Amino acid sequence: MAGEGQGTGAAAGGIVDAQRLVLVTGPSGAGRSTAIHALEDMGFEAIDNLPLSLVPRLLDGAARPVPLALGLDVRNRDFSAANLVELIDSLTRNPAFLPKVLYLDCATDVLVRRYSETRRRHPLAGDIPPAEAITAERDLLAPVRDRADVLIDTTELSPHDLRAELAQAFDARGGDRLAVSLQSFSYKRGVPQGLDFMFDCRFLANPHWEPALRPLDGRDPLVQHYVTADPRFQPFFDRLRDLILYVLPAQVDEGRAHVTIGFGCTGGQHRSVTLVELMADDLAKKSWQVSKRHREIERRSQAPGPAARADAAGLSGAYLGGSGCTDPS
Repeated sequence: MAGEGQGTGAAAGGIVDAQRLVLVTGPSGAGRSTAIHALEDMGFEAIDNLPLSLVPRLLDGAARPVPLALGLDVRNRDFSAANLVELIDSLTRNPAFLPKVLYLDCATDVLVRRYSETRRRHPLAGDIPPAEAITAERDLLAPVRDRADVLIDTTELSPHDLRAELAQAFDARGGDRLAVSLQSFSYKRGVPQGLDFMFDCRFLANPHWEPALRPLDGRDPLVQHYVTADPRFQPFFDRLRDLILYVLPAQVDEGRAHVTIGFGCTGGQHRSVTLVELMADDLAKKSWQVSKRHREIERRSQAPGPAARADAAGLSGAYLGGSGCTDPS
């Protein structure tokens, strides 16, 4: 993966160390504080809620020996989306800095539930309902979201899951390799946010219609054999793998640290999971650093049964309703 340790950049007078930094932002409640703490554990110097007007003063002078992570959101004094966009653009133009924008997003209904369960007040709430405040904040941050280098949707992520996603993209102690994340999903539940590339597997033979295969998923050899037996599978897989292998080096040249590729099918259980499993194996054999995520399978495994829901009625530290970061900031 592309590490967030010190790099080099051209500047007047020759080659100097360039300061690497990550600007962490997104809707309140999407997990910014969790991300800041995770980045700090990964070797970043982390500062949260720094007023935007003080960021240039913080960055003035020689580059630090460690990368910086700055948490910025609507609670910051003198915050405005225009000011943040201006900061991002100025840092991007300055060869003394290597900035990345990490944008944490989350579904509105989940944000509402998080604030309800933690009994915290949304910073823009005032006299309006939380859902309206969340929508207003999302609209305010739209120009910033458009400039995100890494977009992570925390709707169905636990704090542990979020830390794993961040480690793939930003671990300052890692090497300089591109991190490739492959994700399976169901089109019925919508396309995951933050995908860089997306491929539709619904034309392949569907194991759902075989009673013996229906309860299994694409990690099972029987399901994989069924899917790969479709005569359309191998030509599709080969062309898709060649395309990905062609694109990944270009992402490295662009300075990308993390690329997310989605594979979708109807239920997110058989065909898309099979594609992720087999493609991950192929890419790993070619020395790419690959992680896998199966959204629908994870969602089912996280869903508590009736007894567990009753036992966890007052405990929201690990999950909210079976999914999601609990961080209300």
